[in-house]
Amino acid sequence: MKKIDLSIIGSGIGGSLIASLNADKKTVLFEKDQNIGGCASTFKRYGNYYNAGATTLVGYEDEHILKEHFDTIGLNPNITKSNIAIRVIQNKNVIDRIKDFDQFLDNINDVYPNKNNKYFWKFIKEFDEKFWNLKKIYFGKFSINNYLKTFNFFMELISTYKMDILKSADGFIKEILGDISMEYRNFIDAQLLITIQTTSKDISLLSMALGLSYPFHDVFYVNGGMGSLIEDIVKNVELKKNEEITKIIRGQNEWIISSRKHEYKTKKLILNSSIYQCGSLFDDYEVKKYYDRFTFSDQSAFVVYLTLKSDYDFCEHYQFIYNDLLPNCISNSFFVSFSKKDDTKLSRNGYSITISTHTTAKYWKSLQKDEYVKSKNITESFIFEKFLEYFEDIKKEDVSQLFSATSTTFNKFIGRYNCGGKAIGFKNFMQLPSCNTPFNGLYNVGDTVFAGQGWPGIALGVDVLNKELNKV
Repeated sequence: MKKIDLSIIGSGIGGSLIASLNADKKTVLFEKDQNIGGCASTFKRYGNYYNAGATTLVGYEDEHILKEHFDTIGLNPNITKSNIAIRVIQNKNVIDRIKDFDQFLDNINDVYPNKNNKYFWKFIKEFDEKFWNLKKIYFGKFSINNYLKTFNFFMELISTYKMDILKSADGFIKEILGDISMEYRNFIDAQLLITIQTTSKDISLLSMALGLSYPFHDVFYVNGGMGSLIEDIVKNVELKKNEEITKIIRGQNEWIISSRKHEYKTKKLILNSSIYQCGSLFDDYEVKKYYDRFTFSDQSAFVVYLTLKSDYDFCEHYQFIYNDLLPNCISNSFFVSFSKKDDTKLSRNGYSITISTHTTAKYWKSLQKDEYVKSKNITESFIFEKFLEYFEDIKKEDVSQLFSATSTTFNKFIGRYNCGGKAIGFKNFMQLPSCNTPFNGLYNVGDTVFAGQGWPGIALGVDVLNKELNKV
């Protein structure tokens, strides 16, 4: 039985980052699939490459934790800065989410005039900036020291934001913007669904500020696909692809992990998988009970992939917002990502396009085979027709490949049904999963534990976990 100091199960953003930061130890990263990166992987089908889910890189800038991680491992990523973070299309109006605040403000005032727009968006931007300047960001449980550090972070939040930390997103919108139109609210909520997987009705002001502000940061296109960046991150890590861990046994001072190929004994174990599905790996009653306490976040993605032959120059990212929900979805919008024309890998046979929207995992799990195929075709066709409706110069015959994926597809390939955890709010703060657990040597990382979704949120969680592992 091979002995390992640190085992990491799952090569998503969190697993890959924490593995790379601890590559100097006897560390092994396990991945069930041939493609690494989980939701941030790049896969090949029909001779073409596609980004599975995540398509944007945010947070690679000075004084941000993601760049600190990359600098620590000596990684200079192959990325290109996007001039327009998202081009939003709504009722024939166009709003470009760009870093330049004044240009964005002029745009939003043209489409949704409001006397308090400047105050609202400036407040949101500055609220976000204050967060990234915090020095005591931490969330942990199960020891006096962890609770003390969490309390110190909590007090820093109060010191920084005063009573604004208690405000809800919905309340702040009504307080500042007033009774805005349904279309303006949809514009705000559609972007929040992308960044924090929920709407302004259910979150704190802080969560909304973080979610709406990411286009005010540098946003990057990853050349060669998101999976190529993950490959670069783990280049110095012992990586075992196509080795799914099927069982974990709790020992006295170690964990025994088993795949269909081998058995390993590890001192420390990190699970980079959905917190809601971790319990299935264990027979131990106490461990299963711990993971069962977290209620399933029934939100997932429906993704359409296509290859397009075209000489037209596109933005890297579009968001289309409609008044009604998309069929079989919980969103009235979808997000479109184009590969760059000069990307020699993704665009080798034409533009590689990933189109994603939000649905529920349980809906697709509940369907019988015939119903599943029918529902999938309905949703895929609707999104494709809306895509063609806007890009009038694109004809169906220009599309050489078209297929789609549901929560069932993602579970088959990356081992998870849902996308992301629950948004952080003041009321649910202490109910959130932390990176540490009640069990010695067992940890979690990724977008279903603190600090949440996206590269910046996961990178923060990795930073907290890395300090735990190395007792910084």
